[in-house]
Amino acid sequence: MARITTIETQKRNPERVNIRLDGRHGFGLAAIVAAGLRVGQELDQRQIDVLESEDAIESAYQRALRFLSVRTRSEAEISGHLLRHKTPGTVVERTIERLRQSQLADDNKFAQAWVENRSSFRPRSRRALAWELNRKGVPAEAIESATTGLDDTELAFQAGLKQARRLHGYSWLDFRRRLYAYLFRRGFSAGVIGPVVARVWSETTAEQIPTENEDAS
Repeated sequence: MARITTIETQKRNPERVNIRLDGRHGFGLAAIVAAGLRVGQELDQRQIDVLESEDAIESAYQRALRFLSVRTRSEAEISGHLLRHKTPGTVVERTIERLRQSQLADDNKFAQAWVENRSSFRPRSRRALAWELNRKGVPAEAIESATTGLDDTELAFQAGLKQARRLHGYSWLDFRRRLYAYLFRRGFSAGVIGPVVARVWSETTAEQIPTENEDAS
């Protein structure tokens, strides 16, 4: 058995404390984990092991929250981030489960939000969206659910309208070439792109598409 002689807040991190046992430095804990401890309390090795295990879980959870503070993440992204910081696999699993319970980790919601954000600000094809989500480790079922019902023609048209602002004043030939390449890079097929480019030209320039003879001249 060892007796707690002091509980001191760490100078560099006020959210953690140092526990001294029998006058010697023992170990550090998250303040929330150490909340039930008191000076004079005796701890055996089993209790110390439990406290250190709880501390590892709390530290991983706080690291995950900081990672999520930038933007939402897939569960695979969170797991990868924790593993890169040498978090044990069992602790990663418990952290992900805790985040799920707090509704801070949900691949279905992540996939849906990703698709909605892309469709609003950077439209791309359903295939491209699925590829992006797959790279982020989102399960196939969540990807299918989030992308089902997407219309590539409408997505391409919205993307084309946004890009058309940058092509103001271009001739039809240059407009068609540049917009075609732009939409192709975003994963749309040739069968979708052709009619969309013509539609965007008509709706943004109010001009007829030149005939082949006019193009040549």
